[in-house]
Amino acid sequence: METKEKSRKPPNKTPQSEGDQEDQPCPDTSCEKNEDQEPSSPKQGEFSDPVYKEIALANGAINRMNREELRAKCTELKLDTRGVNDVLRKRLKSYYKKQKLMHSPAAEGNSDMYFDYICVVDFEATCEENNPPDYLHEIIEFPMVLIDTHTLEIVDSFQEYVKPVLHPQLSEFCVKLTGITQEMVDEAKTFHQVLKRAISWLQEKELGTKYKYMFLTDGSWDMGKFLHTQCKLSRIRYPQFARKWINIRKSYGNFYKVPRTQTKLICMLENLGMEYDGRPHCGLDDSRNIARIAIHMLKDGCQLRVNECLHSGEPRSVPISAPIEGAPAPQPPKKRD
Repeated sequence: METKEKSRKPPNKTPQSEGDQEDQPCPDTSCEKNEDQEPSSPKQGEFSDPVYKEIALANGAINRMNREELRAKCTELKLDTRGVNDVLRKRLKSYYKKQKLMHSPAAEGNSDMYFDYICVVDFEATCEENNPPDYLHEIIEFPMVLIDTHTLEIVDSFQEYVKPVLHPQLSEFCVKLTGITQEMVDEAKTFHQVLKRAISWLQEKELGTKYKYMFLTDGSWDMGKFLHTQCKLSRIRYPQFARKWINIRKSYGNFYKVPRTQTKLICMLENLGMEYDGRPHCGLDDSRNIARIAIHMLKDGCQLRVNECLHSGEPRSVPISAPIEGAPAPQPPKKRD
């Protein structure tokens, strides 16, 4: 995945016209530049409950276990034994914490699940082997993978290719990297048409109306760069439902306490004891593998929260103090004036 990031990385600034609705500051003032952290379950005054002393003792014992002991304990508790030591420790700590809090007054009002569904998105875009500083990436694959957070399963997916307009002829590098051929994009619909079909798919799932949901991406670029740039090129207002998202790299790093260098897709899979399934840089396959990581994290006790938003046309961090809310119901795309 590192090759993809270096080769496709868009310019730092995208040309913006004054007065564009999507470039105005996010109405939620909780979108800030500060790095988010893993949320702590209790408030400061709630640590007096004896259950937290029991949790601390259990954590201390887990920290002293070697790999064989960690795997043996996971086997005993019928937990997944795959993953590096840090992953196994976090898995056991989350299990014991959940068990201890299950019947404790300290857990009242807390919910394990913030959303009914998580929608994973991983766009593929036009690129050159050495992108010039002013290169504008156009989305050429629009994939979505839907996770049911209650069953912890992938329940559906959406995929359509997109016809590029600014760079109608794909570079040889782009074709080799993504596996998307010239014929595929020549026969595809425009981005405006594909976005309408994607929104119809989301509406059919009753997301944002009957069910609470949120988008999840592998990094900031999909929403903060690719979608933002594409909407400008297509003269479409940036969709409100995509203004906030879960950046799984941040969530993974904060939850398992690992540096950002270990949060690339392949690295996350390997640390969790999994292998990449499919063709790297295929948007749908990437989305499915990102979804597998998200499911694994949910099983390990991670509460995936919104941690990024679009603010004045740039991706910003959302602090953990921000209120928890799902994405709004998707509406048909609106043309810019």
